[in-house]
Amino acid sequence: MVVSNSALASDAGVEILRAGGNAVDAAVAVGFALAVTHPEAGNIGGGGYMVIRLADGRTAAIDYRETAPAAATRDMFVGADGHVTDASIVGPLASGVPGAVAGLTMALDAYGSLPLRTVMAPAIRLAGEGFIVDSGFHHSIAAAAPLIARFGGASRFLPGGDAPPVGVRFVQPELAATLTRIAEQGRDGFYHGPVADALVDEMRRDGGLITADDLAHYRARRRRVLTGTYRGYTITAMPPSSSGGVTVLETLNILGTYDSLPPFGSAAAAHLLADAFQRAFIDRNNLLGDPDFVSVPVARLTSPAYARSVRATIAADHATPTPLVTKALDEGRQTTHYSIVDAAGNAVATTTTLNNLYGSGVYVAGAGFFLNDEMDDFAAQPGAPNMFGLVQGDRNAIAPGKRMLSSMSPTIVVDASGAPFLVVGGRGGSRIISSTAQVIIDVIDYHMSLADAMAAPRLHHQGLPDSLRVEAGGFAPATLDSLRAMGYALARGGASGTCTGIMRTGAGWTGVVDPRTTGGASGY
Repeated sequence: MVVSNSALASDAGVEILRAGGNAVDAAVAVGFALAVTHPEAGNIGGGGYMVIRLADGRTAAIDYRETAPAAATRDMFVGADGHVTDASIVGPLASGVPGAVAGLTMALDAYGSLPLRTVMAPAIRLAGEGFIVDSGFHHSIAAAAPLIARFGGASRFLPGGDAPPVGVRFVQPELAATLTRIAEQGRDGFYHGPVADALVDEMRRDGGLITADDLAHYRARRRRVLTGTYRGYTITAMPPSSSGGVTVLETLNILGTYDSLPPFGSAAAAHLLADAFQRAFIDRNNLLGDPDFVSVPVARLTSPAYARSVRATIAADHATPTPLVTKALDEGRQTTHYSIVDAAGNAVATTTTLNNLYGSGVYVAGAGFFLNDEMDDFAAQPGAPNMFGLVQGDRNAIAPGKRMLSSMSPTIVVDASGAPFLVVGGRGGSRIISSTAQVIIDVIDYHMSLADAMAAPRLHHQGLPDSLRVEAGGFAPATLDSLRAMGYALARGGASGTCTGIMRTGAGWTGVVDPRTTGGASGY
């Protein structure tokens, strides 16, 4: 089973599984296919994370998050007036050194079973021969047209000034050539030679910082996976530089101190979930960063003992303002996730991103791909919010070669027998964490089907701003009134990311795409 935000990319993964590939082979195939069919977030100009659990119990975590260019400086996005500019979001300065190609090829080399040329064949075919534009692809480009039109992508994605109409065949010859070069030369086909030259030339023309040396020296990192338990299940998650695994595990650990959760949709349940998220996000924003640059207290934050101490700060009947929580605990939204399982029981959870839709907007015209705007995921000015409203500390300040903190949360849940039970992750900036955790909670605590868990209403609290966001129309008026009476500042909307996942049932694998977004599940 393969589930992603592009039905064509999911089909590419299944094509590789049918050809004898394993889940990692399929994951690499999907990753490159998404760069073709889902350019708003699928990419070779960004980065991501991959969590792998093999059928024999071995696990792996591959960190291919982007890094700050060597010429980056701590205050590069602070204007003369002392305020953060939008240069971390739009334009060439917003881009970190891409990691996607390095990460995908590393995964294949270590855990794949097929040649790179074979697993990339579907992506190359989709780029070179094209695919039929559907309404989702059309509307995505149309919505981003003002950004795309500012840079070189307009000639390919806005022919005649408009998004490609539904029903036409969309071909990307420059991207096909780039993918072919990677298939033939591996990572060197991207980080050296004509593709690298085209990227550096784009930077030079527009005033960006990424150099040939930045590309040549980029390396993906092998990390030790995070593991925890929740109500008899084992959670396998991504460690820093992603914050997702730590924050999801801390949230689940806090909730796990309660014998059971209150009824779904009740004010009592919303209160516990909101306060667990609030406290986990405070730790996320203040204590996490790139482990190659700062000391990260992962073991403490993910320990049951710490969760018990945090629970002691949660009042039974009222909200706690974030500043008081902070004192008590003193001790880019547009992403894409895909989930894969193969016949042998190998499982892969991968989340990858350009940050904002279409990243920085900068398009490497000679090579056919958009560049990320991941520099905004640093604390450009510690204490000031980024595009997702996250207020972060010095540990995530900009430094050359450093990976920016991420909310990506690729997660694999294993049952008591040691078999994969749930493979899940999402998109939505900081809401990736809360949405991924809520799918897990809805399935385990509330015994929902995966389809129901994907559709269930969600809430979100990230510490600052000190408000509880609730999905519009998702909670009864009486529940909302009770939460207000408990002291929560409620905000409607913006409460949910979107997830894709696979769950094992008695009938086999079930693959589901969040009904709030587009995509497809494919399996056999």
